[in-house]
Amino acid sequence: MKAFSMAIMDIVLEGDPRLRQKALKIKQVDDSLRKIAADMLETMLDAPGVGLAGPQVGIMRRIAVVNLPAGYVNEDDPEIALTLINPEIVKGRGRDVGQEGCLSIPRWVGMVPRFEEIVIKAVDLDNRHFRVKADGLLARVIQHEVDHLDGILFIDRVEDKSTLFEVVDEEFDEDNFAVAD
Repeated sequence: MKAFSMAIMDIVLEGDPRLRQKALKIKQVDDSLRKIAADMLETMLDAPGVGLAGPQVGIMRRIAVVNLPAGYVNEDDPEIALTLINPEIVKGRGRDVGQEGCLSIPRWVGMVPRFEEIVIKAVDLDNRHFRVKADGLLARVIQHEVDHLDGILFIDRVEDKSTLFEVVDEEFDEDNFAVAD
C-alpha cells in the first residue's frame, strides 16, 4: 500500500444539503480512495472526533472512518481503528440510549437511541469483505456514521427533544465529550 501525505479537510456543517443526501456506493477501492480515507482519518483526529463519514467532508461516497483510542471507555480498552467502505448493518439487537454529538453540528449534544449490539458488513481498503460484531460505544459510533451515509443526522434520532442542548464554552470538556464524530 502506498504512503500518502495527509491533508486536513473542511468539515461540512449542518444546513449544507450534502448532509441530507444518500452517499453513493463505491464500486472499487483504489489509491485515490485510500488517499481520501487517510485524509478523513487525519481530519477526524484533528477535529477531534471518533468517527467521520464521507458526506461530512463533501465526499458523497459510502466511506467512513472510526477510531476509538486505547482506554477510551475503560482503561484496558484497545485502540479500535476501522475504515468502512459500503458499510451495512445486517443485524441489530437491544436498545441503548446515550449522548451523542457531531462534528457537523458543533457543540450540540442529545440523547439518541441506538441498537446495543450490531453486526455490520463492509469492505476494507484492500477490497476485502469483512464483518464486525460491535457493542457499546463502537456500535453507537458505527450506527452514527452509517446514518450520515444515508443523509440522517443524530438530531433526527433524538426522541426527547428536551435532551438536545448546546454545550457552552465554560461547560465544554473535550476530554469527556461522549461522541463527537
